[in-house]
Amino acid sequence: DVQLQAYGGGLVQAGGYLRLSCVASGLTFDDYAIGWFRQAPGKEREGVSCFSSSDGSTYYADSVKGRFTIFGDNAKNTVFLQMNSLKPEDTAVYSCAAEVGPCVDYAPQYYDYDYWGKGTLVTVSS
Repeated sequence: DVQLQAYGGGLVQAGGYLRLSCVASGLTFDDYAIGWFRQAPGKEREGVSCFSSSDGSTYYADSVKGRFTIFGDNAKNTVFLQMNSLKPEDTAVYSCAAEVGPCVDYAPQYYDYDYWGKGTLVTVSS
C-alpha cells in the first residue's frame, strides 16, 4: 500500500521557520511528483509546491516563492519543505500527496494527485 506521512508542523512566530517532511512508502520514489498542499480554515485548498526526483523539477506558488524551498532525499523517500520568513497567512493544515510523473509548471491541482497523507498543522502567530 502507498502511504504518505507529513511531519513537522507546529506553532511559530511570524518571521520564523519550520521544516516539514513527507515520508513516502509503497511507491517507486522516482516515478512520482510529491506535492505540498495547504488549507486554511474557510479557504480552498492551495497547491504550494512540488518536487520530482526523476528530473529535479520543482514548482512554487507565488505566495511562497522566495520563502519556501522544496527538496528531496531519495535514500529516505522523503521530501522536505523548508519554510522561512513565515507569515500569519501561512497558517494552515499542510498535506503532501503523490502524482505519477514530474512536476508541472503550474500550481499543483489536488485532483491530479493519487495518494494523500494526513496533514500537519502549521500555526504562525503575529
